Amino acid sequence: MSITPEATVKLAVLVPLAASVIYHDVRYRRIPNMLVLTALIAGLAINSAFAGWHGLGSSLLGFGLGFIPMLLLHIFGAMGAGDVKLFGAVGTILGMSAMPMTLVLVAIIGGVLAVFTTLRAGTMLSTLHGVLRIFVGILPGWEMPRFVMAPDRRHTIPYGVAIMVGSLISVALFRA
Repeated sequence: MSITPEATVKLAVLVPLAASVIYHDVRYRRIPNMLVLTALIAGLAINSAFAGWHGLGSSLLGFGLGFIPMLLLHIFGAMGAGDVKLFGAVGTILGMSAMPMTLVLVAIIGGVLAVFTTLRAGTMLSTLHGVLRIFVGILPGWEMPRFVMAPDRRHTIPYGVAIMVGSLISVALFRA
């Protein structure tokens, strides 16, 4: 199966974006807004160019499918704002149809990254306790916990890595 011109263009945008995001997120635990804005504009332009108004609509819905779940995690303190914006912008590139599978891939990769990070930092028990608190907080009558950002950035997860790797896999495997 050959790669479509649309998938080729998306990969041409995502690969350098991924390299830059991964570098910044791992090194500084920050994702520059200029990268996010560039991805957002590129996604809208790519999908509009290949599919007209339908492509624009798919881009906007892809944005929502990436942005809203991450925003909910951000509200509870479990996700950084840069990750929220990045996944929304990546959603504009991938479009609506690719986002459900991309969400699954990103969650799996993020989980593996979280296990690796907590093992390396020696915080596995406290992290599992926090996850348990989230699940209990979902139950009726219980309050959802609010987590504060760890003062030592080595104890945070560079989730931009999971977002970008999951997105690249999604385009490569599913021809998003």
